[in-house]
Amino acid sequence: MKIEHFQMERMQSTWENEVEYNLSESGVHPLALSEFLSAGEIRELQKIPLGYSQSNGTRELREQIASLYPGAGPDHILATAGSSEANYLLMWSLIEPGDEVVFMMPNYMQMWGLVRGFGAELKPLWLRESLDWAPDLDDLKKLVTRKTKLIIITNPNNPTGAVLSREAMSGIVEAAGRVGAWIVSDEVYQGAERTGGPTPSFWGMYDRTVVVNGLSKAYGLPGIRMGWIAGPKDFIAKTWPYHDYTTISPSVLSDRIARIALAPANREKIIKRTRSIIRKNFPVLESWLNKRSGLFSFVPPRAGAIAFARYALKINSTELVTRLIKEKSTLIVPGDHFEMDRYLRFGFGSEPAYLEKGLARVGELLAKIPARN
Repeated sequence: MKIEHFQMERMQSTWENEVEYNLSESGVHPLALSEFLSAGEIRELQKIPLGYSQSNGTRELREQIASLYPGAGPDHILATAGSSEANYLLMWSLIEPGDEVVFMMPNYMQMWGLVRGFGAELKPLWLRESLDWAPDLDDLKKLVTRKTKLIIITNPNNPTGAVLSREAMSGIVEAAGRVGAWIVSDEVYQGAERTGGPTPSFWGMYDRTVVVNGLSKAYGLPGIRMGWIAGPKDFIAKTWPYHDYTTISPSVLSDRIARIALAPANREKIIKRTRSIIRKNFPVLESWLNKRSGLFSFVPPRAGAIAFARYALKINSTELVTRLIKEKSTLIVPGDHFEMDRYLRFGFGSEPAYLEKGLARVGELLAKIPARN
């Protein structure tokens, strides 16, 4: 297997800890352990022997995760080292050369690269900006054939922050059911809603549904590296052995911290914090973009600490971001990392003063670049 260059992760990994202002993150400002662990729990962590944990996640952790999915039990859950590992295990276990995969676009491009690396034909299902970043279900019907093995969804979406309607979700389920395809639903931004209630899950809508989630985005705990797969029992049993070839098990500390974070009272507080940050910070970015309405157009995100804005400048998006790094020590994500040039993804989950200063740096550079004719 030869992997493709994962452009966004390469740029972020190279620069996110080097620049003065990092507005490339899609999550909120991360929590510290002291913000949700008691003194007793911290002392308990200090005494945990640092051996191997249960490789699919401790039963207690899997029971807590399963409680988020009606009708699920611990055998429906596989704990992983972040949702990125979950995505990798799924693509590795599901895809064979020659399969067809329908992939929502724009999207986080990890599974894009994995699908192609494992030899499948990738067929993009483009969200339409004219429909507020919703899919056209007629497009979906044309893409799905008897050879379609998977339909991959990210809901809420990265980079647009869009949330699928019930009608769109039902249409995706109908298309998958028509040919017996699997639905892989990445739901890591569920709980990070700016407007409306919790985003509905694909869980329970269709018997060939696999859900990915984790603690990195809506929970503000990316450093814990805890993710999971929720799926049918036989599917989870089939996928678990693939874990033996990657990280083997989650960290014993991550497993314990995740159990504390997912305890109902803590989970409620953490999600409330995330939504508060998103709802407080978005007006800062919205005002900044609206003051440049001749330069930017955008659909306000419904979830996630991200906004995807189209710009009218005579410059490629990666070239623009590279200049921003070099000249202003500030990082955002270029649209062509999602196969959509002339867009930028702004992360607005940081502390407000930091966000304002970072946006000011972006504005300084933009003032130097001529508008597109």
